[in-house]
Amino acid sequence: MINEEAKLNPNIFPSDCAVDESDFEMKAIREGFGEGLLAAGELDENVVGLCADLVESTKMNLFADKFPNRFIEIGVAEQNLVTVASGMAAMGKIPFVSSYAMFSPGRNWEQIRTTITYNDRPVKIVGSHSGISVGPDGGTHQAIEDIALMRVLPRMVVISPCDAIEARKATIALAKTKDPTYIRLAREKTPVMTTEETPFEIGKAQIFFDSSHDGKNPDVGIIATGALLHKALVVAKTLSNDGAMVRVMNLHTIKPLDTDAILKLARETGALVTVEEHQIAGGMGSAVAEYLAEHHPTPIEFVGVRDQYGQSGTPDELIEHYSMGVSHIKEAINKVIKRKK
Repeated sequence: MINEEAKLNPNIFPSDCAVDESDFEMKAIREGFGEGLLAAGELDENVVGLCADLVESTKMNLFADKFPNRFIEIGVAEQNLVTVASGMAAMGKIPFVSSYAMFSPGRNWEQIRTTITYNDRPVKIVGSHSGISVGPDGGTHQAIEDIALMRVLPRMVVISPCDAIEARKATIALAKTKDPTYIRLAREKTPVMTTEETPFEIGKAQIFFDSSHDGKNPDVGIIATGALLHKALVVAKTLSNDGAMVRVMNLHTIKPLDTDAILKLARETGALVTVEEHQIAGGMGSAVAEYLAEHHPTPIEFVGVRDQYGQSGTPDELIEHYSMGVSHIKEAINKVIKRKK
């Protein structure tokens, strides 16, 4: 059941485990970033903000309004965005740079590589409107390759918050680190799963749900990142009502991986399903599989986008079309349990 130590939202499930997200407390993950950046700016005057003409869309407007002398509007120039930030970081500032994920890191990857990670500058790169749930904006604006682009870079930390509260906590925490970091944000409102009391630490995964009992190991483990974690939790609750034993991990830090937690989950379940709103190739599931292939080979099924571009549609339509909905997570669980046997 819900892990009490995680101190989650008590209304995370409706009584019938319906999947209509209008039943839940909803808030955009990007709003949590905006609140977190404002809080980080209040705590440290070295925090600065830079944006590529998307201040309100990325919710950097909260910081810009409060600290206009610490904010720079770069304009539609994403390559300049990160190179200017790298220079400011070299002078002791803590720059947060925001744009759509499709443009940063999608358009300026080489500049991120050369001026930020190669030089080990603690720039915080904020990729908003990630995933296919951007919806009607279509495939050109749906960043479903950004995790792959960023986790391949040496020194780059990669964060994918599950909800607005976690995004706020992550942003405040990132302002205190010396690492180049990418934080991935969704546009649409999504279920709020955590609370102010939910622990958060960069690089530490958390178990949010566990229906194992009587000293038995779970039948399957689900590792999810981002807002799709909620669908994974709904699936776990539904299956547990039918007698299955399922454990769900929130993997908000994709790099560095919490290898101890992943290894423990793999050993105790013997079967895993990874869930992410990203290409399967190169994404969070790939990172998990790479580690386990070397240390503890485990049957895995992957839920994500399978080598396709996105298209226009409502977020719910696209999640279903690209096989990332509740029914698809259930199907992946059934497949991996059969492979386990």
